[in-house]
Amino acid sequence: MATRLVGNTHLIAGDALMIRGVLSLLEKEGVKTGGNPDIYVREYRAFGINEARELRERASSRAVSSARRMFIIATPGMTNEAQNALLKTLEEPPADAMFFFIVPAPEMLLSTLRSRAQTLVLASDVVDGLVNTEQFLASSPQKRLDMLKPLLEKDEDDKRDMGAIIAFLSSLERQCEKRPEAMPAGRQGLESIYRARKYIGDKGALIKPLLEQVALLIPVV
Repeated sequence: MATRLVGNTHLIAGDALMIRGVLSLLEKEGVKTGGNPDIYVREYRAFGINEARELRERASSRAVSSARRMFIIATPGMTNEAQNALLKTLEEPPADAMFFFIVPAPEMLLSTLRSRAQTLVLASDVVDGLVNTEQFLASSPQKRLDMLKPLLEKDEDDKRDMGAIIAFLSSLERQCEKRPEAMPAGRQGLESIYRARKYIGDKGALIKPLLEQVALLIPVV
């Protein structure tokens, strides 16, 4: 699991809380983070083509007081259009720019973007968002269904927090993979996670049944 910086583009699984982890890592690398005008930190509710264009423009400017500029971006998702718009910038970063993208599940990004990036693991992901995945795995199926309720709640726009749902599934998958003793008995459970991850973002996806299958099929460990 990588914790040393290699290259110019880095992917981190998590949400905006991981920004502190990135800053801590930069400090360990000898980068002064406090009051540094060359560190750009931004949290987005969505990251589309306009945000990608803005990031490209900012990245083209020279560093003010250090050797390079650093961009820390936290977002629950990036559109394919935005990712494609960033490819050339990430492959040939201007002015030695360095990028950190914090997303719930880096593996859901385009392979062309991931191939240009280093995936960093900065901290334990046992507690990830609204549901503690370690407690979830140790709970009975009925208790798990109750634990899913915060993920299924909708906001004032009648929308669910897809970033939190994807983060939960990704964290749960990693927790399951750390418990080989539960396999192959838990193979159906893992397949339910893969299935939910695959279809959860589709228009009209039945999110509640997909998550309930995960809760019922994964063995108690």
